Amino acid sequence: MGPVRLRGTSIEKRYGRVAALRGIDFEIAPGEAVALLGANGAGKSSLLKILAGLSKPSHGQFGAFVDGGTPPLDRSSLRAAVGYVGHATLLYGELSARENLDFAARLYGQRANQERIDQVLEDFALANVADRRADTFSRGMAQRLAIARAVIHRPGLLLLDEPFTGLDELSAERLSEQLGRLRSEERDAEANGGTPSLVVVTHDPRRATELADRAILLHHGIIRATPSKQHAEEFTADALRSMLGEFAREASHAA
Repeated sequence: MGPVRLRGTSIEKRYGRVAALRGIDFEIAPGEAVALLGANGAGKSSLLKILAGLSKPSHGQFGAFVDGGTPPLDRSSLRAAVGYVGHATLLYGELSARENLDFAARLYGQRANQERIDQVLEDFALANVADRRADTFSRGMAQRLAIARAVIHRPGLLLLDEPFTGLDELSAERLSEQLGRLRSEERDAEANGGTPSLVVVTHDPRRATELADRAILLHHGIIRATPSKQHAEEFTADALRSMLGEFAREASHAA
């Protein structure tokens, strides 16, 4: 499936009396890489689950489109187009890395050939442990396998919720490099009809600038800024930290 365009208008998400998202508008272009940043409780994970088709907005209109077509994908078609990795890896520990990838492909109605599985294992530096049980993996290895499983069916949209959490610096650097290669390599772009769209939730502004074309900064369920590489002075780790710090100070003064 080709890369996915995402569009939301007046999106709200409520959990009882608690408003996680407060009427936000957004659009993510096909093939674009976007980082979601904000403090805990800003609404990042709530938005990501709506993008994945795992949650419905409480109010507003959300649509996902392939190749600019209409009508929007229904929830079943959207889920088939998505590779999603949440806070838990949800790997099958009793299966090997290779078996986890083969099983994931089958869940999406595909039969991944061994060449495809071998290539994805190589892309995520797991070829040398392909036949080891997943429950013997370190946190970093398990996270790489979870993302490998999310891309085995060549999704048009990859959604990652805090993929660097719990990783040491070396493992985080390796994962960042592998994600960058995944988006830049021509064979993936050709196979998908274009580079997959990427939305990644992260607390780390440096990772955001490494992986994304722009950022969406959320604060108390509202989009406060959308800095991008087009304005390089706003899209640095220091600039993003400064904006997030300003939002936090505003909140403390208002309290």
